Amino acid sequence: PGEVEIETIEIVVYPDRRRVFLHLAVTPFTERPNLLLAVRDASGLLAAELSVIETMHHDMEFTLHLRKPGDTAGDYTLSAELFYETRNPPQARAESRFTVPEAPEQP
Repeated sequence: PGEVEIETIEIVVYPDRRRVFLHLAVTPFTERPNLLLAVRDASGLLAAELSVIETMHHDMEFTLHLRKPGDTAGDYTLSAELFYETRNPPQARAESRFTVPEAPEQP
């Protein structure tokens, strides 16, 4: 368990601008880790959160729903924490920034 790390974070914003596709990969493991994924907007408010308990897969895909009311355009940060028995401190931590674009103008 001490060697498991977060390898890849890929984020794609869906066209509806309310959902985010997330591809996350960690190094192969024998003991199943936990993950906590959190998306925060530019002001630090929580926009989405996902807990994964003892995942069986090292290569995962998720869809996160942005809970921010109204327009979701703006900058966000996804933080991923990998841990086993305790989160303080996490065994591995990674961050990735992404932007939800402005809505296209209607004709």
